[in-house]
Amino acid sequence: MPETLNHGTEGGSVVKLQPAAVLESALYVTDLPRAVAFYRDVLGLEPTGHADHRAAFFRCGAGVVILFDADETIKPAVPGRLPVPAHGTKGPGHLCFRASRAEIAEWKAHLQANGVEIESEFDWPNGARSIYFRDPSGNSLEFAEPKLWNME
Repeated sequence: MPETLNHGTEGGSVVKLQPAAVLESALYVTDLPRAVAFYRDVLGLEPTGHADHRAAFFRCGAGVVILFDADETIKPAVPGRLPVPAHGTKGPGHLCFRASRAEIAEWKAHLQANGVEIESEFDWPNGARSIYFRDPSGNSLEFAEPKLWNME
């Protein structure tokens, strides 16, 4: 059951709506083919499709990671194509992947073996472990234990 949100009332009752989960997360990249190779070959994400030279889609657990070409995504949709509005940004973003402490240690070794520098690693005040690194476009990526956000 969704938690009660105070977004207003309908006939005196409180609206009870809450998103169930994040369906997709997007990062904006400067070199789409290079980013696709990194997310597929280094991170092992399963490609699920692409949108011409504008975007690539990957399955990640119950969600999807979308890589958008930052220069292309700010352009309006071509007539006759899906009417997705222009959106996005330029510059590094952030995405955190869920992993156990043991998996984080494995990821660290795997990333280093693939020439990826670990930018930072530490235990948060609540005991959760994180490692940070960058993709080829400079996006900040993280592996963290779910207890970082009091999740199991």
